[in-house]
Amino acid sequence: MNRKNWQAYLDRQNPTYSTLLLPEHFKADLVVVIPCYNEPDLFTTLHSLEEAIPPNMRVATIIVFNSSERSTREGIQQNRISCKQTVEFAAIHNSDSSCFLPLLFEDLPRKHAGVGLARKIGMDLAVQHFFSTENERGVIVSLDADCTVSANFFADIYKTFMCNDKLNVTVHNFYHRVEGENLSLEMAVRQYEGYIRYFRDKLQYIGFPYYYHTIGSAFAVKADAYVRVGGMGRQQGGEDFYFLQKIFALGEIREHDNVWVYPLARFSDRVPFGTGPALEKILNEPDGQMKVYSPDAFEALKQLFELKDIFFGKNEVEVEQELLTLHPAVQMFLNENEFLIDVTDCNTNSASLTAFQKRFFQHFNAFKIIKYLNCVHPVPFPLIEIKP
Repeated sequence: MNRKNWQAYLDRQNPTYSTLLLPEHFKADLVVVIPCYNEPDLFTTLHSLEEAIPPNMRVATIIVFNSSERSTREGIQQNRISCKQTVEFAAIHNSDSSCFLPLLFEDLPRKHAGVGLARKIGMDLAVQHFFSTENERGVIVSLDADCTVSANFFADIYKTFMCNDKLNVTVHNFYHRVEGENLSLEMAVRQYEGYIRYFRDKLQYIGFPYYYHTIGSAFAVKADAYVRVGGMGRQQGGEDFYFLQKIFALGEIREHDNVWVYPLARFSDRVPFGTGPALEKILNEPDGQMKVYSPDAFEALKQLFELKDIFFGKNEVEVEQELLTLHPAVQMFLNENEFLIDVTDCNTNSASLTAFQKRFFQHFNAFKIIKYLNCVHPVPFPLIEIKP
């Protein structure tokens, strides 16, 4: 642990959110962070976590009940009820191996209030806990308040981190639960899951190094890595995507296919994108079929990524000549987004091909890939249907 860096990070955070801490005598191996707003079924999640804690492991769970100046009366009231019930739950279930800490934050500033800030509050408290207990290998587990987990959840995550002290993040598998006999919702969520896996596989296929899926309830991060990238952002949606892109750039990533998270499939308008809005969009399609990016668009981008090593040490004229072999849609996108300037920056600041490759993908990152895909659909590449 670089205590100086950790202390500097903690000093930069808002002290308003760190008034309640985990008990000093409880030295957690892992800390689970759950942002929670208007979640009446939270205790399904808490019971699932408790059942997954193996012997001889100490797991703390921080539940951040949060609301803002514009939250509904119903949501605020549900938070208060759930927080009170969690205090009672903790009084019964806290032990030498588990500690549940409910925190209630109301009237959070309108500009930043939301799932990002709530997740950040909990994760920063986890860092504070590991700093206080001098646990340099502490792990922060990100989860949501509508999830259950597989029985091996904690055991396998912890073992993976302990077996590799360079590991920065694990990405977990997922399968949405569907309550009742809702066939339309079932079909929609399986399409959405299919899309997430399709997108991940296509990113890997084209040679993008940070192809892993980015789901807020399905990753764990080493506290030191969390500090190194400046912590969680306060975005009101997509905070998981933004944060994980920073973490992925550190390297040392592990996909944990046998560790499962089971979020609840449901509609939601709390964030502008994610599972809830995606399900609404699918069901609003006339044929109930999700439309996704064409594989031909990925194929065209793959050609660029395969050329990247040739750009090392080349001037703009030479790079521009190489680009003429690419699909016209890719050429148009690169011209509109000053690609030659980016390549010049990569060459100017890279003494080796390895350094050039890393810097190349700092410019052509996941954000730019999505920008490219949105630019070339539906013309010249038509959207396609994805089957569950």
